[in-house]
This record gives sequence, structure tokens and C-alpha cells, in this order.
Amino acid sequence: MTLVIATGGVDLSVGAIMALASAVAAKLSHDAHLSPNLAVLAALGASLLAGLWNGALVALLDIQPIVATLVLMVAGRGVAMLLIGAANVELKGAIFDLLHGTILGLPSAGLLAIGVFIVTGLLTRLTAAGLFIESVGGNRTASRYAGVNVRLVVLLAYIFSGLCAGLAGLVFSSDVRMGNASQTGMYLELDAILAVVIGGTALTGGRFSLAGSLIGALLIQTLTMTLIYRVPIDRTLVVKALVVLLVCLLQSEGFRRTVLRRP
Repeated sequence: MTLVIATGGVDLSVGAIMALASAVAAKLSHDAHLSPNLAVLAALGASLLAGLWNGALVALLDIQPIVATLVLMVAGRGVAMLLIGAANVELKGAIFDLLHGTILGLPSAGLLAIGVFIVTGLLTRLTAAGLFIESVGGNRTASRYAGVNVRLVVLLAYIFSGLCAGLAGLVFSSDVRMGNASQTGMYLELDAILAVVIGGTALTGGRFSLAGSLIGALLIQTLTMTLIYRVPIDRTLVVKALVVLLVCLLQSEGFRRTVLRRP
């Protein structure tokens, strides 16, 4: 989500792509009796295609990102429902046990997240990819005149977002040992966007911070888990919204200048 927003776009379909990956893996491993490893690869392939679909609409057809990804936000979960319905489908296999288990005493999901974070950081900071992304988000016209392939940069950002969402969907499904099309990834696109904004990346695009997004994600998850155990369920969303609003206000230069009297 960080890279997509840095290009000046947004991806509202990540929750639906999580559900789609979960449904594909469940359908192929349970109903089609395909090898769990191949089912996971197929699920990741479906996630890549979903990201490609978003990228094509935004980069090639110049459709507004919020509209283009809203289409898949609805259609992606609908396709997942067509595959496995509303029921829970059990996931069995060593690959799902691995995603749910530990490696050297550490949670596999956490190690996977750290691995994706490191790879993304290396690709965006040790190559020109990060500069191209920030350039496209900062000024598309100037980037195009400077020789940057704007359409390709945007397309790859959405494809990578789809792949990450698919990985997240498989991890989530492995954690509960069930494939579920209706609940997997529900509203998580909003948490992802909030994490990026809290991390310091502007919704208008341009400069981004992967480390800031990671901190934002940890803050959102910590807040969510704290509210679950400390606040009545009917008030959790309101409290969460107020905390996020406060964090965003504190990041606003105008708010700090006028209210806090700080530069």
C-alpha cells in the first residue's frame, strides 16, 4: 500500500484480494484435491493477476485509482464467494502448518513480514525504483518528460500490492486453518491506508517511508488488540477512529502551527 500511495494512487481492493487468495487456496486444496503447495502458488498467481487488473485500469486506461480498485473490492470478494461460498473450508497441508507455525522459535508470519519488508526496502532504496516511484507521485508530467516510464512504474506498484495482499490472505487463513470468502480481509484496506498515513506518507504521493508504515501498522494492530480487551465492542471503532484522527492531526503542519503554536 505504501508504494501505491507513493505513486499518487490508492488500493481499496487489498482486503478482497486477501479473500480471493484464501478462496483459491481452499478451493484447489480441498475440493480439487490439488497439492497444497500448488494451491498456494495458484493463490499467489491469482493475487498477481488481481494486482495486474488494478494496475491496467489505473496506468493504461487512466481510470481514477479509487474507482478502479473499488471495482475489484466488490468483484474480488464476489469471485471468492463463487468459489467457496460463505462456508468455512478447512485448509490442510504442510505449507499451511508452516505459515501458522514457527521457525527457530519465531512466528513464521512475523518472519515473512520482515522478509517482505527487507526485500521491498532493498528494491526501493538500493535501486532506482524508489526514486521513480517518488518522482511519479510528486509530478507525473515532469517524470514523463524526464524519461521515466510512468505507466510501468504505476503498473508494477499495483502488481506488488496485489502480491502482498495475497500473501497476507494466505497467512490469515493459515492462522485460523480456514478459507473464508466473506470475512477474510474485511476492512483491512482501511487499516493499511491508515498505517501508511500514520507512517508519514502523504495521500497525494511523493516521498514515502517504509519504516514509518511498519510503525503505523504496529500502532494500528496494538490499538486494535488493546481495544478488544479493554473497551466494549460497540465503542471500539469510535475510539479507534478518534485515536487515528489525533495522530493524523499531530502530523499536520497546519494543526501544529495554529493549535500547538509549534513550527
